[in-house]
Amino acid sequence: MDATAPIRRRGRPPGRSDTHAATRERLLRAGVAALTEQGFLGTGLDAILKDASVPKGSFYYYFDSKEALGLALIDSYADYFNAKLDKWLTDRDAPPLERVENFVADAAAGMMRHDFRRGCLIGNLTQEFSSVPESLQLALQNVMREWERRLAVCLAELDAGRAQIWATFFWIGWEGAVLRARMERSSHPLDIFSNGFFALVRGEPSPFDQTADASPAF
Repeated sequence: MDATAPIRRRGRPPGRSDTHAATRERLLRAGVAALTEQGFLGTGLDAILKDASVPKGSFYYYFDSKEALGLALIDSYADYFNAKLDKWLTDRDAPPLERVENFVADAAAGMMRHDFRRGCLIGNLTQEFSSVPESLQLALQNVMREWERRLAVCLAELDAGRAQIWATFFWIGWEGAVLRARMERSSHPLDIFSNGFFALVRGEPSPFDQTADASPAF
């Protein structure tokens, strides 16, 4: 027996030319797509395996458990989203608030491309926060703190003293707006929130202010 030959683990699909890393990456892509639409609890392993074209009995060759897959999916989505944030928020050719506007426009366009079926994987999982394993809870908290940090660095160019609270406020409101956009299948909630946020940061009158004549009577 060739001592250098790789040991075949139980459940490994035989006869495939794919590398372990390539197959694992397919599982991650299929998992991210599923969780952005259905969340963690609503996503079954069978559906992910089918979408990734991986034999049903092979899952545990790539991940020890669904929890391990969930952690890998959070990491994968965070890497993708951090790269997207860096693309827009560190663009020195645009002033700080315009960078945030560009991120908002790009995110809205992405939701429209998928007909608002997909939202934010992190936002979806936080809705299930009390029901997912503690390891996923911690991972979600860390991802959100990192997003706040990245945005705060950008906004600090406008006002270092207010940057962190602005960043925290943005992500609290943005995740809610994404959920509402999915429900309404419209970018209107994203526009409402972002317009209010930009007015706040600029110190402009709120777009939600109404004149006395325009206010509804109750």
